Amino acid sequence: MSWFVKIEEGKVDKSTFDQYVPAHKAYVQELIAKGHQAKTGYWQQRGGGMMLFEAASMDEAEAIVAADPLIQNGCVNYQLYEWRILVE
Repeated sequence: MSWFVKIEEGKVDKSTFDQYVPAHKAYVQELIAKGHQAKTGYWQQRGGGMMLFEAASMDEAEAIVAADPLIQNGCVNYQLYEWRILVE
């Protein structure tokens, strides 16, 4: 498994975004249960965040991101990167 990072920037108002946060959290919990070791959070200054997770390939990572309620409901723009760890 490789590590992937979804860097996101909000594109809707906070009240719209907040409607989908519970579904996003449940989705991340599901990823954790499936072994993807997902972590999610937002930037201190608001307006964006990051999700870190493991996947077998970029194709799988893209499918994981596409199923995120924040993506499905048009709440964020994002970029997806494979993260190569140098030191553990």
